[in-house]
Amino acid sequence: IIVYALLIVHGIKLYLTKIWYQKTTWMYLAVPILLYGTERLIRAFRSSIKPVKILKVAVYPGNVLALHMTKPQGFKYKSGQYMFVNCRAVSPFEWHPFSITSAPGDDYLSVHIRTLGDWTRKLRTVFSEVCKPPTAGKSGLLRADGGDGNLPFPKILIDGPYGAPAQDYKKYDVVLLVGLGIGATPMISIVKDIINNMKSPDSDSDIENNSNGHNKGFKTTKAYFYWVTREQGSFEWFKGIMDEVSEMDEEGVIELHNYCTSVYEEGDARVALIAMLQSLQHAKNGVDVVSGTRVESHFAKPNWRQVYKKIAVQYPGKRIGVFYCGAPGLTKELKNLALDFSRKTTTKFDFHKENF
Repeated sequence: IIVYALLIVHGIKLYLTKIWYQKTTWMYLAVPILLYGTERLIRAFRSSIKPVKILKVAVYPGNVLALHMTKPQGFKYKSGQYMFVNCRAVSPFEWHPFSITSAPGDDYLSVHIRTLGDWTRKLRTVFSEVCKPPTAGKSGLLRADGGDGNLPFPKILIDGPYGAPAQDYKKYDVVLLVGLGIGATPMISIVKDIINNMKSPDSDSDIENNSNGHNKGFKTTKAYFYWVTREQGSFEWFKGIMDEVSEMDEEGVIELHNYCTSVYEEGDARVALIAMLQSLQHAKNGVDVVSGTRVESHFAKPNWRQVYKKIAVQYPGKRIGVFYCGAPGLTKELKNLALDFSRKTTTKFDFHKENF
């Protein structure tokens, strides 16, 4: 901003002292302004030809807003990709990127948005105004179903999809998915995509099917998903998906691990009673008392070296795709472990990251 302000001042000075063909400021301003204007026009055009209608809204613990919307005709994407979202009720000019949490095979689009700044805070407020406390059996703090079109939801515009590292997971037979907090969003889409392929291998997708009934290019036969979060209430964001995976995955294709870091490490005497109740409840009803899902939760942080070691021992000679989404703090450790085990074992780990 300071540079362009000085350029303008410089240009005014030239305007006063030089003849017209010696004024060059417009050259420096024209190119970036042209690029910016072109990008805005393209985004306005793309969003106008892909209108969406809000189907469902939910506000979850941890200040997370979930938006379910109609899927525009011809909107094709891959799990792990993201799209830009605009809400004119908040700001007509601001566009923000969010990972798509629905799977390509779903007939809707969804995003889960964590309240972390002014724009997301205002977005949560405008949608909360049309929501009500959920009825029995429904999750979330507030909910609203706009399927009948009677609720006055704020208008949403989308632009995308755009590529992200996680979209390449189908290239690997075995994948390790790590989501830190809201960083679980692209991984949830991947898990749902695997589930959809398990449901109907010949389902309608953006990938052609081969004669065996399995999708060409879909190599994934095993997925390890580690979701690490501080707050117990975070597990409610994707409760339905976790339960669906547990019920459908009879062959153990997807291995789910939930970690709550706000609790002391397993084995600590201070969590012995919680662990006992957790085991009894899960054995009796099949529901975890911490997450409220069928997936049993663990305490403290995962031992990442043991996680890598376990996969390396089980899949010697294989190439493993490691996909991480979350804060930068964990990136270095996961990357170094991937390099270390790739050197010392026959298993090769390809590390991909997406930080926010």
